[in-house]
Amino acid sequence: MRLRLVPAETHIDFFKARRVTFGASVVLMILSIVCWAVMGLNFGIDFRGGTTIRTQSESAVTVGDYRDAIAPLQLGDVSISEVFDPSFDANHHVAMIRIQAQEGQESVSGETVDTVLAALQEIDPTIRFTSVESVGPKVSGELIQTAFIAVGLAMAAILFYIWLRFEWQFSVGAVAALFHDVILTIGIFSALQIRFDLATIAALLTIIGYSINDTVVIFDRLRENLRKFKTMPLMEVMNLSVNETLSRTIMTSGTTLLALIALLVLGGDVIRGFVFAITWGIVVGTYSSVYVAKNIVLWLGVKRDWTKPSNTEGNQFANIDA
Repeated sequence: MRLRLVPAETHIDFFKARRVTFGASVVLMILSIVCWAVMGLNFGIDFRGGTTIRTQSESAVTVGDYRDAIAPLQLGDVSISEVFDPSFDANHHVAMIRIQAQEGQESVSGETVDTVLAALQEIDPTIRFTSVESVGPKVSGELIQTAFIAVGLAMAAILFYIWLRFEWQFSVGAVAALFHDVILTIGIFSALQIRFDLATIAALLTIIGYSINDTVVIFDRLRENLRKFKTMPLMEVMNLSVNETLSRTIMTSGTTLLALIALLVLGGDVIRGFVFAITWGIVVGTYSSVYVAKNIVLWLGVKRDWTKPSNTEGNQFANIDA
């Protein structure tokens, strides 16, 4: 007997509370935008500027000990990661320490770098700094602009792709769902003041790709059912399509979330923001595929046209409003 998370046949009415679900999405988007405007984002070093220090030691790198040694210095956002390279000798251990720019300074001062070195040498006297590089606010500002342009271009490309593959109503519904996912993700990062850096932008692009994949699966089944059930009202065809793909949606999202939750709990501070963004995006992306995208399509309406099929061709669309 196979384990089923979802019955083989479901008859859930996803439009029963469509005003509530769609209204809740609109309210959450407005709150996210307000929160973003009022509280702003907790930009990481990538977007705020700072200094990157490359360390080398004879002892193995322990990220937790490094962080505990630097924490009392109160330098703000500090990111520590170990660098692995097969070419390193057995006693060659390298780490990257990234420290945000301090108040009123273009980068971390030389005195601060010396203080960090002294703090680290208390836990490992063999530590030395092999390179110190700084990123100024101007470069960081350009990174912010470029990152958001990348997200915008990705959504525009998806809009064009869906328009070509389906109808323009589907394209608008899909992009509205993606916009919903991105705004809610930015909103939760602003509300919780989670570090927002280039890894988060990568997570946003991942969310966009995952969400549109789920939406396209539902839209593809909807297009098939529109040809199959020519006289069935559009709302019923949409409900049928979502129910038919529900098992796939839950299985895909569920198994992905299992891996993400494991990374969220055990992955450490370095990737926690990235993993949290994707985890949140999977949840809201699945929700928007089911409750936002199809509501937009229903509101815009879809024309189903067909003519009498020939011996070699299938059914074609005719001018009948669903």
